[in-house]
Amino acid sequence: MNQIKELAKMIDHSLLHPTMTDQELIEGCDIAKKYEVASVCIKPYAVRDAVKWLEGSDVLVCTVIGFPHGNSTTAIKIAETEQSCKDGATEIDMVVNIGKVLGEEWGYVKEEIRQINDTCVKHGAILKVIFENDYLPEDKFKIKLCEICSEVGVAFVKTSTGYGFVKGSDGKYSYLGATDYDLKLMRKHSAASVQIKAAGGVRSLDDLLKVKALGVTRIGATATIAMIEEAKKRFGIASENVVITETKGY
Repeated sequence: MNQIKELAKMIDHSLLHPTMTDQELIEGCDIAKKYEVASVCIKPYAVRDAVKWLEGSDVLVCTVIGFPHGNSTTAIKIAETEQSCKDGATEIDMVVNIGKVLGEEWGYVKEEIRQINDTCVKHGAILKVIFENDYLPEDKFKIKLCEICSEVGVAFVKTSTGYGFVKGSDGKYSYLGATDYDLKLMRKHSAASVQIKAAGGVRSLDDLLKVKALGVTRIGATATIAMIEEAKKRFGIASENVVITETKGY
């Protein structure tokens, strides 16, 4: 696999912003096909359409469960997973129940992850578990989640949704997303079989190369065009004339 292809296959092209229209989703799938990324991570209602839009490519369809706050019941998360898999998704990104994590109700957290992972496996899909690290004030929460995900045997642990905004002292909302510190922590405390997905703030080729060096194998991103076109320039591969338009979202 050449260098550009390897980098493209690290990208889940994110099509999750709540204001995105169907036309924008179609255009996003066209970008994903053109750049041969790993997957599109698309809003759940559009999974079935995305399968059609991506026909003829090797780009996978990923969707989100319990997104973005993780507050649905386990039964609803399982039902969402079942429906998404039936519609054609082969990758599922689910948000943990953040309140249960902060309450250290680890039995609940582990059982929910286990049941959703079992549902994915039944349908031949893989599970990525989103921690939403901006909401977790101490390392112990992230470490325990890594240990649980390793025990359950999920495919990926993931830093963020990209929508986990925290209110600052100035009253403004922001998020850190995938920090170097958290990525190192997650890699250290996850089993070797569990991969790491960085989401939130990976917007340039340098960002992509940096997280790759930290052991990340997948990223959630909207700036796919900018990253891959820059990679072509930097690594001496001729680029087509393109207009770089960043997709809505993280």
